[in-house]
Amino acid sequence: MRLILVLTLLAGAAGTIHASLDEARAEPNLEKRSNLALANAVAALKEAREAYRGGDSQMTMDKISELEESVELGYDSLVKTGKDPRKSPKWFKRAEISTRDLLRSMESFGHDMSFTDRPMLDKARERVQQIHDELLTGLMEGKHK
Repeated sequence: MRLILVLTLLAGAAGTIHASLDEARAEPNLEKRSNLALANAVAALKEAREAYRGGDSQMTMDKISELEESVELGYDSLVKTGKDPRKSPKWFKRAEISTRDLLRSMESFGHDMSFTDRPMLDKARERVQQIHDELLTGLMEGKHK
């Protein structure tokens, strides 16, 4: 009985986070969509840590993929606004700060992982770093790729 309750709670929690990414995709305001997606990335990283501590490598990989997908959605949403990051920096700066903080947390998570498990995080960390660099370049030079 206890196992069923735990599994039900875990399934509900996983659905809630996934619903947050769907909620972000459904947001018509591109800046708010970016913000929601990046908030979901932070939540996905937290859940990836919890899954890793629990020994669930498949859930860890799924959450890392969700994190990467969320950051991509956040960045793509800002690019789609067509705004110049230097002239309208508010949302771009928020995204830059969010990705910077996310990179720090990912670095910490990588140190907590065993050496053999770290590659599952490397691809996502590289992509988040690339997006962070593009956001920073846009803020400094007034353009984005």
